[in-house]
Amino acid sequence: MHMQMSALAATWFVPFAIAIGIWVSWSDMKFMKIPNQSVLALAAVFILVGPLVLPFDSYLWHLAAIPAVLAVGFMLNVIRAVGAGDAKFAAAMAPFFALGDAVEIMFLSCAILLAAFTTHRVMGLVPAVRRATTDWESWERRDFPMGFALSGILIVYLLLASHYGI
Repeated sequence: MHMQMSALAATWFVPFAIAIGIWVSWSDMKFMKIPNQSVLALAAVFILVGPLVLPFDSYLWHLAAIPAVLAVGFMLNVIRAVGAGDAKFAAAMAPFFALGDAVEIMFLSCAILLAAFTTHRVMGLVPAVRRATTDWESWERRDFPMGFALSGILIVYLLLASHYGI
């Protein structure tokens, strides 16, 4: 089993992750919903690109993360700990991460979650930003658009893996 994400694989995944991450972030901040199409698009990227850039046995192990994370996400959704869209998007993100990078992923996730939350809340206080995004539902809701943070975690992880092989 391949324990770390190769720089080559991460490099191939980055442009797709950025495009889908922007889509997810915008949608979650505007509508407080992560579109199912974005979840399917991200999963499709891994399913189609993964076998081209990862050893096949490693690809299969990474692919196995989708149902595992989806099961955990579903349970967390049932107890209302996470939204359904967040759970599905996390499952689609899962195969892009390497188990050997688990410690780095945890630290990265904590830092990006705090940065995303702070950025969202501070930007919501800036009059020019509010005027430009008056129809964003996330300004009016107490809960946080986790798609913004989840997208950031995926993108930053892949960028670091592509440059430093974290």
